[in-house]
Amino acid sequence: MVQPVRIIELKPPYPAFRIGPVDVAPPLLLAPMEDVTSLPMRLLAKRIAGPGLVFTEFVSAMAVHYKARKTFKKLRIHPDERPLAIQIFGGEPDVMAETARLCEEAGADVLDINMGCWVPKVCRTGSGAALLKDPETAQAIVGAVVDSVAIPVTVKVRAGWDYSLFAAPDLAKRFQDVGARMITLHARFAKQGFEGEADWQLIRELRRAVTVPLIGNGDVRTPEDARRMMDETGCDGVMVGRAAISNPWALRRIRCGLTGEPEPSGPTIRERVMTALEHARMTIEYESVGESDLRDAEIRAIRSLRGQLPLYIKGEFGAAEIRGRLSTLDSYAELEDTLSRYLEQCERHAPATT
Repeated sequence: MVQPVRIIELKPPYPAFRIGPVDVAPPLLLAPMEDVTSLPMRLLAKRIAGPGLVFTEFVSAMAVHYKARKTFKKLRIHPDERPLAIQIFGGEPDVMAETARLCEEAGADVLDINMGCWVPKVCRTGSGAALLKDPETAQAIVGAVVDSVAIPVTVKVRAGWDYSLFAAPDLAKRFQDVGARMITLHARFAKQGFEGEADWQLIRELRRAVTVPLIGNGDVRTPEDARRMMDETGCDGVMVGRAAISNPWALRRIRCGLTGEPEPSGPTIRERVMTALEHARMTIEYESVGESDLRDAEIRAIRSLRGQLPLYIKGEFGAAEIRGRLSTLDSYAELEDTLSRYLEQCERHAPATT
């Protein structure tokens, strides 16, 4: 029987749900984001915000097949981030099944299949959102992955390739029929990228089509957004992506909005700066594992965060003045010096309290 759609507002706490044997509590998921949701970021998000499930960056099945060293780094798991989903992408059922087995061996609690990434370099390989145009192959991939592992398999999709067809209901039913245990819908079409507004009505329509847990994704930035998405669409949980980049406190506020916990106070500028530095240290350590040239690992780590570090202080006093500096650094010493000086400046100009 298809799960009915809620038409009344619920009061928090919103209920947890299960993906097979995996409890997801609270019903808040950190989205997989390439070059963002590496192990250090996931650990920070888990500690500060406490989402019910976190996802890795995209893992290329073909890169794993050819034993690409950089890709295997993405399979590192820490006990403190569980439950964890590893997300994989690829266009060949046998290669995807092979990669799924390796992810299970690495310790994944859930195996997620990416059918939503719209970037050309992914779609040109017949992977990601390109599979929205090829339902037979998409179904074969999900079936092959389900048959290859014991852990639950889930799928993240877009609404369809373009506005000509809302493909998600047919695809989701196919995936459910071959054993997928959860579906996530980013409520945009692949051709949109991140343009325009997510159409949550599409999530509501998909809710009527499937019985497995359904996760809504797209334009959730606040606790009010999260509650409204769940109330209006009947989805079982919400997935947050861009709003959480360098801002685990936004994710924490959303969690509290879903659990009924008191609204947390925002982070101080000192907390923002200290977390940015911790993120950098953790990323350097992450990049240094198994490396002989530690300076090279440090450079890679700091450069990988150039787009994220300025976001930690976005909108704060004087942040615009050092944004360019943060985007050109390649050593932790420079980063620490820059942010320490900035913090001193902020605290000198902070209003006096009585």
